[in-house]
Formats: sequence, C-alpha cells, structure tokens
Amino acid sequence: MSNRYIPHTEEDISAMLEKIGVTSVDDLFSDIPSEVIFKEEYDIPSAMSEIELRDHFRKLAAKNNSLVVFGGNGVYDHYSPSVIPHLLERSEFYTAYTPYQPEISQGTLQYIFEYQSMISELTGMESTNASMYDGATAAAEAMFMMVASAKKRNRVLLSATLPEHVMKVASTYARFHGIDVTVVPEKDGVTDFDALKEALGGGDVAGVILASTNRYGIIEDFTGVADSIHASKGLMTIYADPSTLAVLRSPAEWGADIACGDGQTLGMPMQFGGPYLGFLSCRQSLIRKMPGRVVGATTDASGKRCYVLTLQAREQHIRREKATSNICSNQSLMALYATVYLSLLGERGLKEVNMLSADGAHYLYNRLIETGKFRVAFNRPFLKEFVVETDLDIDKVNEYLLEKGIMGGVNLGDGKVMFAVTEKRTKEEIDNLVSLMLEA
Repeated sequence: MSNRYIPHTEEDISAMLEKIGVTSVDDLFSDIPSEVIFKEEYDIPSAMSEIELRDHFRKLAAKNNSLVVFGGNGVYDHYSPSVIPHLLERSEFYTAYTPYQPEISQGTLQYIFEYQSMISELTGMESTNASMYDGATAAAEAMFMMVASAKKRNRVLLSATLPEHVMKVASTYARFHGIDVTVVPEKDGVTDFDALKEALGGGDVAGVILASTNRYGIIEDFTGVADSIHASKGLMTIYADPSTLAVLRSPAEWGADIACGDGQTLGMPMQFGGPYLGFLSCRQSLIRKMPGRVVGATTDASGKRCYVLTLQAREQHIRREKATSNICSNQSLMALYATVYLSLLGERGLKEVNMLSADGAHYLYNRLIETGKFRVAFNRPFLKEFVVETDLDIDKVNEYLLEKGIMGGVNLGDGKVMFAVTEKRTKEEIDNLVSLMLEA
C-alpha cells in the first residue's frame, strides 16, 4: 500500500483508475498548475512519547495570554460551568452525525427537543428548529422564510443597527437569491422608525429584520412597530441575544413573527470565533417555511415517551423545488451545550447573570464619564454593552491594555469606543481598567 492510512491495495487503485480512464493518481490532479504543487519534504516532527507530547503541548499552551475581557461586539466573556464538557461527552449524547434512526438516537433527539423547548420559552415563539450554524446565517435563513411566505414580494428591510457581520452575511445570501435588500437608517443609535414606515409604504416589503439589543448595545423600543409591518402585509423578525431574553421583552411580546440570534452568550467560551450556535424560532403558522429539522415527542408501541424527527424541510428529504433551504447540518453539539447551560442556571440563574452584567456595565459607564475623558454617545438604555465618545487614541490605549493583560473596548471609529461587561468582571477589574486607561 502507498499509504497505510488508506485501506486500498495497489490492485484496488489500478482497477479504479482503469474504470475512470486514467493511468495514475497524479492524472486526477493534472488541472492543478505544477508551480503551485508542493514538491519538498514535509517538515513533520519525529514521533514523541506520551509524556513528551503532553509536555510539548503544555509549553505551547503557556504561550497563550489569558486576558480580562472588556470587548464584546457580538461575542461575550460569560461564565461557563465546568460540568458542561463532562455532560457533553456522555455516550447517550455524543453520537455521530444525524439521528436518522430514532431507536438508537434517543439521547440526541431528547436534548434537541429540550433545546427547542427552552429557546421557544425564551423567545415566546411556538416553534424552534434544531439549531443553525451561527447568528448571522440564522438571520439569513429568517430572511428566506419571510420571502417564501410573501406573495410575489422579494424586498427585505434590514435595520442599520443590526450587528455588522449579520448585515454582511444576510446581504450576501440575498444577492445570490435575487432578494432586494434595503437598509433602514439609524437615528441617534436606534432604528429610524419614520424611515421604516416610509419604506413600508411601497407595499413591496416581504419582511423586516430588527435588533433587540443592537450593535451599540442599546435596547430598542419596538412599540407599535409590528402593527405597522403587519399592516403592510410584511413579517417581522427580531435578532436577539438569547441570554438577555431572561430580563427583556421577548420577540413574541413585541409582536414578531420570527426570532433569531447567536447562542454564544449561553455559556459558550469565546474560543477564537467558534464554533457557536444560531437559533431560529417562529410562529406555528410559519413552521413549514423553517429550514433544518424539528424534533417532536411521541409514544412508542409500549406507550413509553420517545422522540422522533417530526419535520425536515431541506432538499435532502423533500423535493428540491419545495425545499426552504439547502442547509444540510447543524451544530447540535452546541445546542446541547446551550441546553445544559440553561438547565444548570435555570430562570433565576439567567436573570442573575443579566443583573450582574448590567450592574457592572453601568458602573464602568459612570466611572468613564466621571473621568472627563469620555462623553455620552447615545443617551439610550443598555444592558451589558455601551458606547462612549473620547478624544483618546483608542488603538494606542488598547495596545497598552494588552501589555497589562486586558482586552479593551472595541474601536468603532470617529472617537467612539464600545465596552462590554459580563458577570465575570469584578469591581476591582473595572477600577483597574479605568486607572490604566488614564495612565495610557
């Protein structure tokens, strides 16, 4: 054999090559320019014993800097209970790929069912799917749902106060699906609702996507907005931080038809940008427009409670032209992560997370304003994230903070900087941040 990890004999390889009409494996890659093909020996270290290998990775890990995080912008340093990884690795949950055979996948189906139930409770929606890749793709799929539900309408309005990466992903999806995207401008840090009503007046809008806690951390007020959207025969989607829904009005309470967002705030470590979790919920009337799959509860032949795949709306399971999406998998391991987190904290614990975060954020906000080096940017309500203005060189300040083991605020440009405070930040850490910023 040419490679001991590939279980094909030379005879197997020759038979396959003959079948497809080529003489060598190299012929399969003949379209690749020779100048870009690596022709040298690979620089692979020699074998190590277990002790040597553990020591090697211990030294690599020591190069990482563990920072005190005051940045946010869509990813937040929330506490993650240490028991979660241990529960994730239990055999009844840690099964491979997709639970097509319910009789041997009850653990996976059960936690997906419980995940759907918990997200539905947070959002106030009647239905939730078995999760999406991340918040941005969940928002894009919500856009598809609204267009699919509309009659001959393919225009979607995106609020300018949505997170920037969400707008970019949704706009990219829209461009290749013939959807017309219009951005509703912001005014004083929130959606310009006068401009929204004007855009709805054309009678060609399939739906609108708005942010509950927006890109500046501001809590937006959607009083009467759903009525205006529905009066124009459009649908309303709210992009929300699921953690904050323990203390803020839910998308359903605002009159939304669809809710989506990123589940990273449900205890998931920041881990260099992923993997995270996208959630997507909707009213029962829209469930057949929802992508992915839905797990339901039933009883078996013996009358015992069990779980099954109830709805699968992707092209692998139904006629391609009837499919709502071509999304072929989901990060249900992260859905399990969120499920365990929510189970451990419960309603009381999740509320406490938000109260501690809000207390810390408002304390930092007041301390910064008191220094005279920072000014109010938006006089709007916020929970754990806020924006202030300054004449300081934020990039240089953040470089100094990094030297001191702190990740500072996010530089938004034009003198604006955004800070986030979670339940992990202490008063001492906040006071130290303010002192170091003034030093810098």
